[in-house]
Amino acid sequence: MQELVEYIVGRLVVDDGNYSVSLSSSYNTVDITIVCEKKAIGKIIGKQGKIARSIRAIVKAAGARESGKRYNVTIVEAESAGE
Repeated sequence: MQELVEYIVGRLVVDDGNYSVSLSSSYNTVDITIVCEKKAIGKIIGKQGKIARSIRAIVKAAGARESGKRYNVTIVEAESAGE
C-alpha cells in the first residue's frame, strides 16, 4: 500500500520538492503519513481537497482486499529547519 501512495504522490509533486511516505500499524489500523514541503502540499491536497479525497478513496478500495485492515491517510507539512 505504501508503494501505491508513493507512486501517486510522486507523480503529483514531480519538481516541487521532497516528500516521504511512512507507514505505521497497530492492531487492525494502518496509518499512512505523507510528509511534504509547503510548496508541494497544495498539489497533493488539490482544489477543495479533491485529490486528497481521491487518494484516500483509492487506498480504501485497495485496502478492502485485505481482510480486517483499515487504512488512514494523513497529509502533513514538513517542518523547515530554518524556522
